[in-house]
Amino acid sequence: MEKFHSIWKRTFGCGEADDFPCTITQGSHKFTSFSNPPILTQLRPRTVVLHGPAGVGKTTLAKKWMLDWTQDTLSESLNSTLYLSCKELRRQGPCSFAELISKKCPDLPQASPEALPPARTLLFVIDAFDELRVPSGSLIHDICGDWEKRKPVPVLLGSLLMRRLVPEAALLVTTRPGALRELRLLAHQPVFLEVEGLSERDRREYFLKHFAEEDRGLRAFQAMRGNPALFRLGSAPAVCWAVCTCLHLQMEEGRDPALTCRTTTSLFLRFLCGQFAGPGRSAPPHLAAPLRALSVLAAEGIWARTSVFHGADLGRLGVSESDLRPFLDDHIVQADSDCEGCYAFLHLSVQQFLAAASYVLDGEEQEAGDGGPGRVGDVRTLLSEEERLKNPDLTHVGHFLFGLCNEERARELEAAFGCRVSLAVRQELLRCMSAGHGPFCSGADAREAVHRLYESQEESLVKEATAHVQEVSLHLQSPADLARSAFCLQHCRDLRRVSLQVEKGVFLENDRASEPDTWVERIKNVSPTDAYRDFCLAFIGKKTLTHLTLEGSVHSDKMLLLLLCEALKHRRCNLQYLRLGSCSDLIQQWDDFSSALKINQSLQSLDLTASELQDEGGKLLCSSLRHPKCFLQRLSLENCHLTEVCCKELSSALIVSRRLTHLCLAKNNLGDGGVRLLCEGLSYPECQLQTLVLCGCSISPFCCEDLASALTSNQRLEALDLGQNALGPSGITVLFEALKRSPCPLKTLRLKMEESSVRTQKLLEEVRDSNPSLTIDWKDGGAPTPYWGFPF
Repeated sequence: MEKFHSIWKRTFGCGEADDFPCTITQGSHKFTSFSNPPILTQLRPRTVVLHGPAGVGKTTLAKKWMLDWTQDTLSESLNSTLYLSCKELRRQGPCSFAELISKKCPDLPQASPEALPPARTLLFVIDAFDELRVPSGSLIHDICGDWEKRKPVPVLLGSLLMRRLVPEAALLVTTRPGALRELRLLAHQPVFLEVEGLSERDRREYFLKHFAEEDRGLRAFQAMRGNPALFRLGSAPAVCWAVCTCLHLQMEEGRDPALTCRTTTSLFLRFLCGQFAGPGRSAPPHLAAPLRALSVLAAEGIWARTSVFHGADLGRLGVSESDLRPFLDDHIVQADSDCEGCYAFLHLSVQQFLAAASYVLDGEEQEAGDGGPGRVGDVRTLLSEEERLKNPDLTHVGHFLFGLCNEERARELEAAFGCRVSLAVRQELLRCMSAGHGPFCSGADAREAVHRLYESQEESLVKEATAHVQEVSLHLQSPADLARSAFCLQHCRDLRRVSLQVEKGVFLENDRASEPDTWVERIKNVSPTDAYRDFCLAFIGKKTLTHLTLEGSVHSDKMLLLLLCEALKHRRCNLQYLRLGSCSDLIQQWDDFSSALKINQSLQSLDLTASELQDEGGKLLCSSLRHPKCFLQRLSLENCHLTEVCCKELSSALIVSRRLTHLCLAKNNLGDGGVRLLCEGLSYPECQLQTLVLCGCSISPFCCEDLASALTSNQRLEALDLGQNALGPSGITVLFEALKRSPCPLKTLRLKMEESSVRTQKLLEEVRDSNPSLTIDWKDGGAPTPYWGFPF
């Protein structure tokens, strides 16, 4: 009993975080049936898996349930628990299950099934299952039911989970998400419970408790909330404590906490430095060597995917355990309560930060680490997608490494620890980013590249990394993506093509559906206030940018459309192609957009495919097309819900516009009436149109006389798409007869011809003879192929 109380008291060691265990374990009440043995067996699960990210309280909750299990006063027999720490067992060689039990329960006369307490009163706790790091799917093929047979410890634990060793015992497992797949294969009918750590409310209350003044506490909390990645980490009590500790010191020095929290690197750097040097205190001497040693051990642990290191490893790196005392006193590392002689970092994020530091810290001690048992990959391997997929922790190490390549931060680290920071790795980072097709060659690569560069907050690094970038495709999923993209895009000096897919909630107007209070708070804090300004600067006045694609939730983004209009009006705007995917709010903002079209003299191609313009929007657009200062040459209105109602204005625009040469009206229900109106405009000699797409516009044979008349009258139309329209043999005959009699400039004709009679085939040959330059595409007339002149 005393042992369990001791474990409980040692779970946290960060001073003011002493109340965190109580906060974490409040969630355990939602699953009391597991920790209450008297409940009927059929109602009680025998295997429960607690899963969640690092540091959120999985072990704390498991130990609380151990106490509940052993302290149950209603049970008819004494309940027992057996705690198995995978951090400790990972270092153990092959043994039998009997030997394993004997080591954990030295009071047992002999380790055998008969010597154990009744199985239904026994709870096995397998803590940190993810620390075993076994190949996926390997354990299920090596199962052992013999207590005396020697096996690797992972095999014994896998056999225990598959109920081959103590079938009736209760099992409680804790793990990070990475090992869930293996547990699903091994565990028998498990119940999975996610441990989320501190809720937003818990974090807010802790900040208010940490800061004496409520205003300062709220200001610090909002600063952390402004960095979504850091805010998620704050669900771990240790990180919440570290952030409070750091921001308290920063605010005492008169610094803006929002700047400290702008990137995760800046927060952890200032936390680490602030623990050793600050107002009224000087850094202890000789910190450089232990810092380098810790950074090497952190890196070896990340690559080996373990969170603990043995004290003996320090000697290999030229430092003693006594040298570690300043880092222990300030909670950077802690003696591991479950693994004797071992140490653990305050949190996985601290280990990741120090692992990144190992790539920039100079010194012989760092080089000594190359001969250690842990494999540490070079920078190229660290940043490779293949390695990051196998070990997701490397992604965060990469982010921290870019963050530490900021010259100002490097000097901060040097000043606090008396060490030397080398930024030679910066060139290697640039070489890695330029490898292959560049940093933005795919959507996933672009997202990762933007995150890395933003973390650096180093303008010169961004400019070098993007010096040859001409095309970018980004998926904006959050305000944080917006801020990162804005920082990078405004420093791309030769940017020419940008494609943005925008999710709902990225721009301000998207959040109006939220509750009023949370909406205001989100605008003020989650989205950096300068992100929108920087995003505008990335487009407005950038003369190299010629192509822009906006897709996703553009339809509900008034802020985005307003930004776009401002960009188009700017005197230095050189945008030539613009695509707005699924835009429905354009009608409400047409005054701004129309004004922009009249002012802008560079935009030549506008693609509004799948926008809900409807007839009202179509009419408004036609008024802009008729304006003498509108420079549009190509316009796609495919699937814009247009009907015959707006075709009179479209016909008028065809006559008046001096520049419009390509028009796509595919997949609009224009009908025969609408197409007849368009044919009137096509027949005018002033019509400049060269390509017209009427694919899938509900045209019947009765409209073909009008089309034939327009074709023979128009002297500029070179491509006509009538695919996916049921013209029938009679309609096609009318068209072919007209083309045979009156040769015209038409070079490509696409239509749907399901059946061809002898007469139709003969006409087809005659048309080809009289118009040698004309290509007629009819065999695949219904297939969805790209429209001529609209690949831009």
